[in-house]
Amino acid sequence: MTYFLLILFFGSFLGIIFMIGKKLSLVRGGQILEKEEALFEFPHWDNIREIVIKNTKKYGHAGLVEAIRFYVKITNFLKEKYAKMKIKLKNINTKKNSNGNEVEKVEVSSFLKMVSNYKQKIQEIKQTIHEEENN
Repeated sequence: MTYFLLILFFGSFLGIIFMIGKKLSLVRGGQILEKEEALFEFPHWDNIREIVIKNTKKYGHAGLVEAIRFYVKITNFLKEKYAKMKIKLKNINTKKNSNGNEVEKVEVSSFLKMVSNYKQKIQEIKQTIHEEENN
């Protein structure tokens, strides 16, 4: 990456040196023009303002429409993924036979049950403490 940046830097540096050298050679030869002509003319400020306002309205409307379309697509995508994940999570604790039929619910490990019970008890204790502090 650093080599790429160095190449860009020295390439632009050499380009600037070339442009300045060309102008200096014209000055030394006496061929420099007193008045430089612009490559293109700028329109009047009122015209620029009108053009900017017109384009802002047009592209602002298009941008808003695209943002709404993107929002709707993303929400629909997330709803579909949520529904699929919900089904997968419901079926995660079931064993299936070779035909794909549900055979039995797999029991969650006793350690995880014990941890969840402790979490519930701690939550209840915190809630009672919080209620007693408020009263």
